[in-house]
Amino acid sequence: RHLGHYPSLPPGYQNTSAPHATPPIHPAMQAATQPYTQPPGGPGPAQLSPSLAAMSLQSSTPEALRVVNLLQERNLLPPAPVPAPTPCLTQDLQKLNCSPEVFRSTLTSIPQTQSLLNKAKMPLGLLLHPFKDLSQLPVVTSSTIVRCRSCRTYINPFVSFLDQRRWKCNLCYRVNDVPEEFMYNPVSRSYGEPHKRPEVQNATIEFIAPSEYMLRPPQPAVYLFVLDVSHNAVETGYLNVFCQSLLDNINSLPGDSRTKVGFITFDSTIHFYNLQEGLSQPQMLIVSDIEDIFLPTPDSLLVNLNECKELVQDLLKSLPNLFEKTMETQSALGSALQAAFKLLSPTGGRMSVFQTQLPNLGVGALQSREDPNQRASAKDIQHLAPATDFYKKLALDCSSQQVAVDLFLLSAQYCDLASLGCISRYSAGSVYYYPSYHHQHNPAQVERFQKDLKRYLTRKIGFEAVMRIRCTKGLSIHTFHGNFFVRSTDLLSLPNVNPDAGFAVQMSIEENLDDMQVVSFQAALLYTSSKGERRIRVHTLCLPVVNSLSDIFAGADVQAITGLLACMAVDRSVTASLSDARDAMTNAAIDSLMSYRQSVLTIQQPGLLVPACLRLFPLYILALLKQKAFRTGTSTRLDDRVFAMLQLKYQPLAYAMLMIHPALYRVDDLTDEGALNINERTIPQPRLLQLSVEKLSREGAFLMDAGTVMYLWIGRNCHSNFLTQVLGVPNYAAVTATFPYVDYLLPELDTAESQRTRAFIGWLRDQRPFFPSLHIIRDESQLKASFMQNMIEDRTESALSYYEFLLHLQQQISK
Repeated sequence: RHLGHYPSLPPGYQNTSAPHATPPIHPAMQAATQPYTQPPGGPGPAQLSPSLAAMSLQSSTPEALRVVNLLQERNLLPPAPVPAPTPCLTQDLQKLNCSPEVFRSTLTSIPQTQSLLNKAKMPLGLLLHPFKDLSQLPVVTSSTIVRCRSCRTYINPFVSFLDQRRWKCNLCYRVNDVPEEFMYNPVSRSYGEPHKRPEVQNATIEFIAPSEYMLRPPQPAVYLFVLDVSHNAVETGYLNVFCQSLLDNINSLPGDSRTKVGFITFDSTIHFYNLQEGLSQPQMLIVSDIEDIFLPTPDSLLVNLNECKELVQDLLKSLPNLFEKTMETQSALGSALQAAFKLLSPTGGRMSVFQTQLPNLGVGALQSREDPNQRASAKDIQHLAPATDFYKKLALDCSSQQVAVDLFLLSAQYCDLASLGCISRYSAGSVYYYPSYHHQHNPAQVERFQKDLKRYLTRKIGFEAVMRIRCTKGLSIHTFHGNFFVRSTDLLSLPNVNPDAGFAVQMSIEENLDDMQVVSFQAALLYTSSKGERRIRVHTLCLPVVNSLSDIFAGADVQAITGLLACMAVDRSVTASLSDARDAMTNAAIDSLMSYRQSVLTIQQPGLLVPACLRLFPLYILALLKQKAFRTGTSTRLDDRVFAMLQLKYQPLAYAMLMIHPALYRVDDLTDEGALNINERTIPQPRLLQLSVEKLSREGAFLMDAGTVMYLWIGRNCHSNFLTQVLGVPNYAAVTATFPYVDYLLPELDTAESQRTRAFIGWLRDQRPFFPSLHIIRDESQLKASFMQNMIEDRTESALSYYEFLLHLQQQISK
């Protein structure tokens, strides 16, 4: 089957948690069966009401629709990272709109009808980062939280006030009364101006919820650590790092005077630790009947951290030595998880699981499914779906008891992440993966594990959370992406919510939006803070409605489209096949560009023509086809591939985009020209380079930022100035001796060049919550292959170059 042909489709993108529900397949991923037709009268300016006519995209933003011939314009990358497009709204509305870092749509202009959306051949969906760390967040304490009586939307900046006493909901259009208390504005301390209240002035706001928002008293912060202590685990040396990290950060765990902690270790048996106040030292209790786990006195196993801190610290200091001589090779992970679930069920909380091998004993035991000989040659990759439903079922049990499971996988061998990952996916946890982890042989992974653990243990956390996304009447949500369980049609159950988790949803237009000039979307996240407060964080986004294809194209957000397609393609790889998913991504580019060419372009001319706002779309699709999750032909370990898929599903868009299309900069000639000034530090701003070997030069040094990892590539003839002033080495040969593995921090030299380079790398790192490792590589480094695999525009044995891919698209479009 060649790429341009649509395969017959399996049931569409199913709701990840409700396999029985089969929503419609999105046209962007579906066979092009209906003929393309020119809209009547050609694509004229949008037929908007007079007040909005001035805003028609045709007149105000011609740049988005400027025609670009991709076969002629090679240097398409903007000099700096691509910003999110600004919706075409009046200034008063846009000023109040939600930040794209928190809430963005694949189309910033919403089509009036589903048939118009089908014609545009682009996916409609939202990408959210709802619990993101924010520097400013208005918090409202009020006994009345004002919501629409009909659809329960929270009052927000996009409602309309008919007079001082009545407001009209922007989602269902019901007219509601303004409660008396809302007439008083606590910020200005004035009465009679409800439209000036903070709830109506901020698109992102947090309420401290009254008691009717609680099903039970808010739970305490409860942390249970489940640790693999088999021979394999002890060999990796992870236990020392974990215990030291928890000792270092124990006073920074989010919580209050009620915080509880507990520990379980396991190999072929399960070990509990009695940490009850009054004991002189922790007591270890061993349960060898793993078929029917008996929990010894639960109250002594999950203890109040403040009352028993010394015992907890004693346990952490002694744990690594307890098992250093062990010869136990078996792993009863399933039984350990069941025991942990029993222990956490009464309260809910967070289970942190550390595993270093394939579980091979008792319930949930797995067998190796990886055939290394098939890695590179297979057209289709097997075993992307779980081997058993044990982990998913247990995750759903956890979810119902408000328990989330985070999995840290530290392993040199295959661990079947496709099966194990279900425990986190459906319980709203996260997966951390450290392939080839070893305390001596792989210091890079050790340092990454330390930095990740520190963030993980100390970042804010929400317990017993639920999230609901509402949208204006006529729009409907049919598929969710991320880590959660869908409890009812639109309620996501999130036993824990963390600030680094992203979500995506796909939408359709069920009823025509004929009389509407704008539509709104609202995400409400109800959670218990680590201090025991019930809170509601609300984000509201407003977008214009348009009725011409050219306006839909002009408002396309190319990165959001790429992020949503990546989520859809992960699902497709698992429910159908990897080759189906790859075809569908290529077809998404072909279909939308064909629609543009046939229905928007007024003058037909040769070449591969795209609107300027989609000029990076073919590049991003090619980048996805070469990404670890979807690539073929290169030897990719099955767990590495599955982990890349998991990341695409739950990383917020900004971080996922760096994993899809890394950023490349030349850094041996940094200057202060055009630099940013942040907190009295000068941050150089080198321009972004295309991901092609022809952009490298042996005389230079180049930094590649791939999200979770950075590479500093040093050219063979790199200027001695950079070597001495930044790396502190006398010559090229000394690079490997000085930086044999990895160096997270460049040496702090007192030179302008060193300060500029460190400032730039530090600034890049500060933009994400995790800590990317920095690999310094020369021509003969082992890691050079990983660096080169990110050169998306170049040809490889099994994948097209960017130019060849463009020719392929053009051939399909002009058929």
